[in-house]
Order: sequence, then structure tokens, then C-alpha cells
Amino acid sequence: MGDYISEANNLLKEFYIPNYLLEHDSEVEQPLHIPICPVIVFINSRSGGQLGSDLIITYRTLLNKNQVFDLGEEAPDKVLHRVYGNLERLKFNGDTNAAEIQNRLRLIVAGGDGTASWLLGVVSDLKLANPPPIATVPLGTGNNLPFSFGWGKKNPGTDRHAVHLFLDQVMTAKEMKIDSWHVVMRMPTPKSGSCDPIPLDLPQSLHSFQRVAETDLLNTEGYQTFRGGFWNYFSMGMDAQVSYAFHSERKMHPEKFKNQLANQATYAKLGCTQGWFFSSLVHPHSRNIAQLAEVKVMRRSGHWEKLHISSSIRSIICLNLPSFSGGLNPWGTPNKRKKQDRNLTAPYVDDGLFEIVGFRNAWHGLVLLAPKGHGTRLAQTNRVRFKFHKSVVDHTYMRMDGEPWKQPLSEDGDKVTVEISHLGQVKMLATQDCNAKSIHDPTTHLSTSNYDDDDEEVESSSDESDDDPEERRKFGAANTFKLQEDLEAIHFS
Repeated sequence: MGDYISEANNLLKEFYIPNYLLEHDSEVEQPLHIPICPVIVFINSRSGGQLGSDLIITYRTLLNKNQVFDLGEEAPDKVLHRVYGNLERLKFNGDTNAAEIQNRLRLIVAGGDGTASWLLGVVSDLKLANPPPIATVPLGTGNNLPFSFGWGKKNPGTDRHAVHLFLDQVMTAKEMKIDSWHVVMRMPTPKSGSCDPIPLDLPQSLHSFQRVAETDLLNTEGYQTFRGGFWNYFSMGMDAQVSYAFHSERKMHPEKFKNQLANQATYAKLGCTQGWFFSSLVHPHSRNIAQLAEVKVMRRSGHWEKLHISSSIRSIICLNLPSFSGGLNPWGTPNKRKKQDRNLTAPYVDDGLFEIVGFRNAWHGLVLLAPKGHGTRLAQTNRVRFKFHKSVVDHTYMRMDGEPWKQPLSEDGDKVTVEISHLGQVKMLATQDCNAKSIHDPTTHLSTSNYDDDDEEVESSSDESDDDPEERRKFGAANTFKLQEDLEAIHFS
């Protein structure tokens, strides 16, 4: 037993970051052990019922409590600005240990997919010279991000042994880049009255739809413009409506949502009560995607084409990772014929493309449980634009990386638009059980068998884009880390 404790303590030393490297007013520690895998841990204490709070206690017991942060108390952009500012100050003063820690640093985020995406947006917007890779602890209900990179779907244990095992995996995990997707939403400014049609309960990755400054290139006259990003998926329609009902119920009765299994059962029940299984009977035709919006995709030739969407499609998903709804892969792997006829490929996470998939109802979604099942493949692209029509409905439902919202639509004919485009990449940490595939990994380029499916076809009508590419620079999650400004802030604070 004593040997086990000694071995465990020696392992923990390889993750431990001393105070003076985290806070600028701490005394320098000498001699200093340089950890192999220094980590900063972000935990959403409200995720996973009581699990988030329990994890914070365990991590703070095992590591330096000042390297473990509760996201309910401090936002990740503030933490990383402070930590990187301190490391740069130490490097400027000749501390070689700070440089080593910075080069080896890895981040851990524990929460749902929305929490993980929040941190991914912050790391992207900081624009660090060497951004740290990120490991994800599955504390949500779906946990698509952790599952994609081999961290599992089930909520983890929170005891010392479970955390030891997870840290050991973080040390041996490989780095893997994934595409980042920028979302711009424009809504018409109200022509009369003081009512501001900004929806509530928005995802962290949109940062409460923080308004873009008037001087920003994102602004369009007569419209309010908001921006954010996603790394797993953006969806709208019936699936987002069910998700919104689940989140609303959980917000009103949090005591009923204390474990993952009960959450998933409630989710399935709401899918039935919301009509997702019997949508042709209870789901209004006016809420079908084709009735709500005109959809255009950017083709590889560089021009916009109108995407034909069947009138039966009630849910549409823009997918970056091969995991949706708790680990299902809506795109699947196109066969040779589809690759040749429609120029479709397998879903790689770093190829600069995302997959657009449609579903008619929940029964259609059940085909994903079959070995070669998939949804209706609509397109692969690096850019899509949704323009919402004036219709008999005054709202629709959207969802981004697990977090849904109810989106108001204009009543006076001015169109709400949503545009998604590529904006760089971030580094994830992946275990040997990783499901995500890289286009640069030769083992992923395997031939696929021929099998039939019923994909939708695409109709074309070209259109030119007049957007300024400068608008695709940031997600709005954090201020860019500027070395000189942060050094001055530390010196004079």
C-alpha cells in the first residue's frame, strides 16, 4: 500500500504547477521540479449534478488548488490572460522554468459540450503563439466532444483513483487538430418600439450574443450582428426543439436531473411528447426547414449554390465531429459511388469541411443505430448561409454544441441570417480510443464497400458573396493576448 501511495504521489508531481508560475506576487520556489505534463484544470461545478463540485474538491486535493478553477466563479479568459501574462513576465526576466512550463502546458475542461466549446473559443481568440491542447472530461448528458476523442461518454468517477487514471491518460494522450467554425447571426433592428428581439438562455459559445462594436466590420446597417463558434455541431429544427424542452425542464427542476441515466431517459420522453417520433401528425409543415429558410452552400469552385432540401426534412445538422446525440454518426462513410458522383468524403475533423445532414423525424434518426446507417447527406462545404423567410411561425429552435435556444424570427419581412465559415483550428488531446479521424493520418484512408442509400441531390443557382473576409477573425470569446499590454498590466497592478 505504501509503495502505491508513493508511486501515486510521484505521478502527481508531473502535473503540479508551483504558485509562483501562476501568480505574480508569489515567491520563487527553488529547487524546482519541472513537471512532464503541467495542467490547468477548468471545472463547471454545475455540470453532472453534484459531480462537478466533487471533482473540484478532488483535483484541488491532489494538485495545487490554484491550478484548478471553478468556471462558475471565474471565466477561463480571465484565468488564461493572468497565467500567460505571468509566464511571459517570468520569461522576460530570464526564468527558463517558465518557458518549459508554457511549452508543456495542457488544459483539462470538465463539463458538458457547451462548457468545452466555451474554453475552445477562448483559446482560439487568445491567439497564443503556442496554444495548449485540451482534454475533455464528460460531465454532460450527450458528451459528444469527449467521446469523439476517446475520453468516453459516461460521467466519470470523482474519487482520487479515478482522477489519477484520467491524469495518466492526459499525460500519454496525443495532440490532434480540429477545425473551428465561425457563426455570424444578423437580426434586423426593430423599426419601432423599444423591444429588442435578443433571445435568452444562449449558449456559452455565443457569449450571450454579445453585440459587436459599431466599428467592427461585422456590422451591417439596419441589423444587429452577433458572433460565436462551434466545434461539434450546429443544428436547427425539431432536434433543437426537443433539446430546448429538456434544458427548460432542467432549469425549472434541477433536482430531477442528478445523474446521466435519468437525464437521458427524460430526454427520450421529451422526444415523444414533443412529437419528434410522430412529426408528420403533430409537427406543423410550416416548421420544416425548406419552409423556414433558404440555404446556400459555398462550393469548392468558390461560388454560392442553393441547396435543395426536401419538404419532409424537419431537422438539419452542420456536423464537424463524427458524434451527435451521444455518439451517433449522422454522416457515416460514403461509398465509392457517392465519392465519385457527388464528391463526398469520409468525415475528417481537420479537412476544412463540415457535413450537412437532414432528418425527417426520430424514426429516421434510428437508422444511425445500424452499422452503415446515416441521415440524408445534403452537402460537404466550408461555408453555409441560412436566410429565414417571413412565415406563419414567429420563431424557430437552434442548437450549438449541445446548448439550445429559441430564436425569434422577424415579423416584418426582414430576414434573419446565419452564416457559418471556417476559422482556423484548435488542438485537442486524444486517447488511443479516439473516434475522430484526421485527413493527414494514412490509416484513415481506407476503401469502403458499395452500398445503396437514398441521399438528396443538390440543385444549383450561383450567387456571389460580398462579405469582407476580415470579419472571420474572432469568435468574440476573449480579447487577444498581447504580450506588451499584459506585461505592463502585471508590472503596474
